[in-house]
Amino acid sequence: MDVGLKRELEAKVRAGERLTREDGIALYESDDLAWLGGLAHEVRTRKNGDVVHFNVNRHLNMTNVCTASCAYCSFQRKPGEKDAYTMRIEEAVRLAKAMENENLTELHIVNGLHPTLPWRYYPRSLRELKKALPNVSLKAFTATEIHHFETISGLSASEILDELIDAGLESLTGGGAEIFDWEVRQHIVDHATHWEDWSRIHRLAHEKGLKTPSTMLYGHIEEPRHRVDHVLRLRELQDETGGFQVFIPLRYQHDFVDMKDGKVRNRLQARTTMATGAEALKVFAVSRLLFDNVPHVKCFWVMHGLQTTQLALQHGADDMDGSVVEYKITHDADNYGTPNKLTRDDLLELIRDAGFRPVERNTRYEAIREYPGPDPERRESPQPMRV
Repeated sequence: MDVGLKRELEAKVRAGERLTREDGIALYESDDLAWLGGLAHEVRTRKNGDVVHFNVNRHLNMTNVCTASCAYCSFQRKPGEKDAYTMRIEEAVRLAKAMENENLTELHIVNGLHPTLPWRYYPRSLRELKKALPNVSLKAFTATEIHHFETISGLSASEILDELIDAGLESLTGGGAEIFDWEVRQHIVDHATHWEDWSRIHRLAHEKGLKTPSTMLYGHIEEPRHRVDHVLRLRELQDETGGFQVFIPLRYQHDFVDMKDGKVRNRLQARTTMATGAEALKVFAVSRLLFDNVPHVKCFWVMHGLQTTQLALQHGADDMDGSVVEYKITHDADNYGTPNKLTRDDLLELIRDAGFRPVERNTRYEAIREYPGPDPERRESPQPMRV
């Protein structure tokens, strides 16, 4: 990137002027990661100061049985396959109750698109989980799942959301987005929920007062222009609804470990390599600069590793998710080296070690507790980049 264009982009960012599609593509073409990260860090500091958010959450996947066979997915199983499972609601509640320690504030629920489970299973499961964990927020179901519920119930998404909200739903999850551009999407997704329905369902959720996350699966067969297009679609929807709280770039991962049944379900890995750490940092930086109307950018540590996550906090991210525990979606796919669980103390140490001040939040990004930042008396204590 020539010096003139760099200065032009810097001026636009510092003046709060919205970046264009062409600007986003130019940012991806830059090989000056330090400059790009510094510019994104300015924006994240303006929005969130020296804070890094986290929450104490758990993931619950009640079934891995799925009608779809998406090319990137190692989680799904077909009925009757080895390792296929579907929990009874009582079992899901028992598992959730076992996760209640450590002042749990959020239960994150994503499932496969089960071909025979009745619609009533889903609102009933939320009601029973809410009854068992009345102080825990239920963040459940992708837009793809809501679209599936329309098919199996005959109800509209609006009616489905109303019933789920009545049962205790506080937020949808952000999944099912992957990459919206059909040029890529047709090769990676094997279900019927594309941009039109994904955006329709999140728009409805926002109209009903829900705040939701948005995501992008990157680092497979897409190109930078597809990432820019993806973010700009979300940015336009956010202009309309204001309902997205956070943007979460999700790093595509190969299936490094043979499944117990000998099958490698990830069909993309023969065609692509995974994103490097530097590429991941560029995605966070460009996303933070383009997505000017979303308050938070999250680095999901499970899919990036702990060191890359800490670096992402200097490249635009201000949230590192939560304590998680048993994240099956990618831990069924990889042997990447991330732990199944981080405790609250682990998260506090990681955030301080990166030079930031930890703030524990709830699902709606309301602060629950603020913690001291790095010890200024420690000579080796890192500090955020100066802006």
